[in-house]
Amino acid sequence: MNGNFLPGDDGPIEERLPYPTRPLYFPDGSSVEEFIIPDEDKEIVLAQLYPFSPVPKLTDEMEDLHSGKKFLVKDFRVTWEHGMNYLVSPYYPEGGGTVIDWIGEGAWVEDDFDESEFNDGDDFNATASDDDNPF
Repeated sequence: MNGNFLPGDDGPIEERLPYPTRPLYFPDGSSVEEFIIPDEDKEIVLAQLYPFSPVPKLTDEMEDLHSGKKFLVKDFRVTWEHGMNYLVSPYYPEGGGTVIDWIGEGAWVEDDFDESEFNDGDDFNATASDDDNPF
């Protein structure tokens, strides 16, 4: 592995990863380059490319919102497109789900939202007569 790609760096989103690639084909026949990342480097790559905090564990389960399918984080893919590394789900070819489309268990929190607390009517109690209307 390239020594320029280590945890704690600023993150080489635009620096091509130091791994061989293969074509990743889409249903329409188009393709992008997919990096072949060894299992022993997956945690490092994830830490570098994951844009949110905290970084999930490789054993965490996520859902790709585009495909509606669940996957283990360790099964992520990284593609090289438009001069950038893209962290994507294993279902990227079928749904286009990048890391911003991953959702983990517990991400949706049920709130006990009481709508009446916000609809007391005082906020928008302005009235206008026909005389005030400039149109």
